[in-house]
This record gives sequence, structure tokens and C-alpha cells, in this order.
Amino acid sequence: MTIAAAELRDRLAGLEGVGIREDGVWRMAWTEELAAAESWFREQAAAAGLRVARDPAGSLWALPGGDGPWWATGSHLDSVRAGGRFDGPLGVAAGFAVAERVPGVAVLAFADEEGARFNTPTFGSRALVGRLDVADAVARRDDDGVALGEALRDFGADPDGLADAPSWLARLRGFVELHIDQTRDLERLGAPAGAVTGLASRLRLALELRGRADHAGTTRRHERADALAAAARLMVAADELAGDDPDFLVTASRILVEPNAFTTVPAHVRLWIDARTPDPARLDAWRAALAERAAAAAVGVELAVASQSAGVAFDPAVRAALGELPELVCYAGHDAGILAERIPAGMVFVRNATGISHSPDEHVELEDAAVAASALLRALEALT
Repeated sequence: MTIAAAELRDRLAGLEGVGIREDGVWRMAWTEELAAAESWFREQAAAAGLRVARDPAGSLWALPGGDGPWWATGSHLDSVRAGGRFDGPLGVAAGFAVAERVPGVAVLAFADEEGARFNTPTFGSRALVGRLDVADAVARRDDDGVALGEALRDFGADPDGLADAPSWLARLRGFVELHIDQTRDLERLGAPAGAVTGLASRLRLALELRGRADHAGTTRRHERADALAAAARLMVAADELAGDDPDFLVTASRILVEPNAFTTVPAHVRLWIDARTPDPARLDAWRAALAERAAAAAVGVELAVASQSAGVAFDPAVRAALGELPELVCYAGHDAGILAERIPAGMVFVRNATGISHSPDEHVELEDAAVAASALLRALEALT
């Protein structure tokens, strides 16, 4: 059996106009736009003969008959701000195409995978495996001051039940996620689809630099304690310390400067640096080397780990079931990577010729998506 591009096109057509604006897709967690996308999910489930349930974290499950456990597939329906049309929904649409053909397969749409509204990425999957700090999560507020717990309750989910989410994990035998490639790796390989071997190790550092405010027009350079100049040197150092390894990715992802005035030497900088590599030992060495540079800076620097993941290898049986697809490493975070810590899991990627994602310019060819969906179908036939 195979899945055709036309079927994926027709399934995704049900999401046209749902949270889609001129500047991209806006489907934040716990919003009216997401509720409309969830109505599409329910329609897809009904057509496939699946019953829908919502777990304590707000994720939607389209379930076959019986009590499980089941093999499952799917992805997410929420988006980043001004996002693309395929990141998440393509995996859900392909999941329903598979579930209609393979008895006993469940389809999941994980809650708040992107974390764009409350800075809570992979919310639903982390809750499912017991890795969510519930007290911290429900207290987080969006740009309008709404707490996540309030948004959950308004959406019809019970924030007081979040701690019970791990009890649902026993319903799963394993999980395989289809997703767009967010690099140009498959394009370089000339392949329409690929099997993911695992997720790279990831580290996000938070640096705080404290200098001294002075008049920009009268203070000599040797008399300054310029926090922004020191931050700039550390940003360059972070990149240089990665060497010429194309698989070691470093990004100075966010910076806040005070007093941020035209005529004042910057006194205080908060800086976040993101680093990713398949080699966790290299990541540790990079962090140690950057810490040495920070200790030698001309201003005081505090360096802390904001978040860290040692990476994860996907299940060998899942990789084998995906057949002869070329293999590649994923550098982003995904729900399948969270679940892989507890149950057999894997991922299949769809070629993205430009590598652009989290953008209205995000695009994949549905013929490529059909190749990936057909590989997912064969894998779940073999695994169930």
C-alpha cells in the first residue's frame, strides 16, 4: 500500500484559513485558532473510525477500539508566530492516512509543541513522560499577562490534572513521527525522505555581563567597562570554538542590553547562546572553553546553563522498519525525541529544498511527503 500526494493535499485543505494570515500561520496554544484546528482533527478521526480523547496535558488522541497499548503516529497542530503550513500538521495528516489503512494505530496531536505563547516547548510530550515542571509551567504568562493555567482552563482542560499525564504513557507501545526536514540535508542527498537516527545534543547558555555605564562621548576606551563589547567578543569566541565542524551549530540567539541608550556605554547585558552537535563530549569541551573566555573577559560574567539535552538515539527496530531510507541526524527538538526516552520511537523526514521552516516561506512538495508517508505506513504495518 502507498499514500498519494493528492490525499495529503485533500486532508491539509481542511486547515486552509485556520489561523492563516498574510504573514504566516498563527495557531498559538490554547487559542480559538487552535480550537478550530482541533475541530479538523476530530473530523479526520471520525472519518477514520477513531474516537477522540484529550489527555491531562491537553494533547488530542484519536484512538482505535480496545484498551491498547497501541503504536501511534502524529505530530502537533500549534505553530510559532507567523509560522509555516507544514510544520506539525503534515505529520498529523499523514498519521490519519496511515491509521485508515493499518488497524490499531492511534494518531496524536501533542499540545503546545512549539511553546511559542508561554515558552513551554514540547509541553504535551514532556508532561506525558513526567518531565514537565507543572508548577512552573502553569504559572508562566503570555505577552498579555494570561497565565498558562488560566488558558488551559478556558480551553476546557484542567490544569490541576496535569500531574496525571504520565498515566497515559502506558497506552503507547511506540511512536513514529513524520515531520518536514528543517535543514537542506535531504536536498543535498537527493532524497525525498529520510529516517532520523536521533536528536543531537543541545545546550543553551545564559550569560550575564556587568560593566559600568559611562558617557559614550567622553569616556576613553581604556577607561570603559563595556558589557556589550565583552558580549560581542564572547559571541565571536563561541562561534570560533566550534571550529570548522559543519555539524557543530552555534547561535547567539538572544541579547538584552541596558541602558540601551545612544550616548551611554552599555552597563548590563543578558545573552543566550545555543549550541548543538551529535557529539556530547565535544559540546562539554566547547562549554568549558567558552567558560574560560568568559572568566578572562574585561567585565564580570556569570555563565549558567539555561537548558540542556544529552540527545537521544531512536529505536533500532523503528529505524529498521523504515527500510532503505537514507539516515540523518536531527538538530531540533521534537515530541518523538521526548518519548524516545521512555518508549520505542522514531522519525521520518520529508525533503525541504530550501531548509526554511518556522516561516510563511516554509514549503515541501507533497510528492515527497507521499514518499515519506508511505514509508511511515510500511513501518507501522511491520511494527504493529
